[in-house]
Amino acid sequence: MSENSIYVKGGPIPARRRRAQLNYLLTILPAFPLVLLVLRLWYLSRQDLPTMLLLVQYISPLGMISALFITLIWSVPAVVLVLRLLGSVLLVSAPEDAGRSLLAVTALRMPDWVVLLAAMLAAFTWQLRLLPLLGMLIVAILGLTAVQRFHTERWLMAWITIGVPVLVGVLVLVFVWPGIVQAFRLGETSTALLLGLPPLFGPLLTGPVPARAARLVTHWPAVGAALLAPLAIGVVFLRAPVLPNSAVEVGEAGKPAHVLRGQLIAVDDTSTTVLEDGGLVRFIPNDQVRSKTLCPEPVRPPDSAVAVRGWAVTDSALSWIAPTRRVTEVDPRCLGRPLSPS
Repeated sequence: MSENSIYVKGGPIPARRRRAQLNYLLTILPAFPLVLLVLRLWYLSRQDLPTMLLLVQYISPLGMISALFITLIWSVPAVVLVLRLLGSVLLVSAPEDAGRSLLAVTALRMPDWVVLLAAMLAAFTWQLRLLPLLGMLIVAILGLTAVQRFHTERWLMAWITIGVPVLVGVLVLVFVWPGIVQAFRLGETSTALLLGLPPLFGPLLTGPVPARAARLVTHWPAVGAALLAPLAIGVVFLRAPVLPNSAVEVGEAGKPAHVLRGQLIAVDDTSTTVLEDGGLVRFIPNDQVRSKTLCPEPVRPPDSAVAVRGWAVTDSALSWIAPTRRVTEVDPRCLGRPLSPS
């Protein structure tokens, strides 16, 4: 048997086959962010090719990558934790089939420090209503890892696989209980279920499932997530801002000024280029530009009015810690009115 083969009870995965699978994966992964960036410009240009080429010329790649990173940072720990959970379930439930499963091999080769970093990142970037789900994933991975690697005293294994999930579930339920009650009072059943169900399912995910059902409950959810995740990520990113919202006060000498609102593309020696909301590109001579200002992004109303002990369930820990800019006054130019109307 080759030294480079991965061996589990179901037999080794040959190194050549494993490299071929990884080559496909490594080919797709760098292409996906690039496709997202191109689609974002195509969407921003309202499907007009000359406008898209103009945006490609002026928009900074670093700005696009920053927008992609900030918008989709939550998805990285989700992928890592779900892969580790599903692969671990397969490893402990049907070890004879695990050697032929890329999902199980991925979980087997995933370093523990990657899971730890993913859990820490999720704790900071996920909304509060998703943190009970994060706790469920963590205790399930902890229990499955103990079952897979350690064979110690029965009481210790029972504590790791049953006692810890039950204790964590009780603590989480005690913390989120006011939010569950408020969610039911407001008719937000989905929020109540997100807060209350994961602590109950945690103890059920720390052990094996019947071997016949192992592939059904691991591979098909993984395939479904792999098909839906790019679509969901694409929809989220297509709405992310990549150009600053601006208001430009324009007026020729001796004539009344008016305000042009849109997204600022570039400013050069001769003109200021603005993309209007309808996708029309305007080149404004600099001698007609009287003033410019940045406009704040429109604040979307929260999806939920539920709060848990004073914290809104739609906020993340990062949003609580990081400083935010509070808009106390709206510039009249952002409302379409010149600074000094004639």
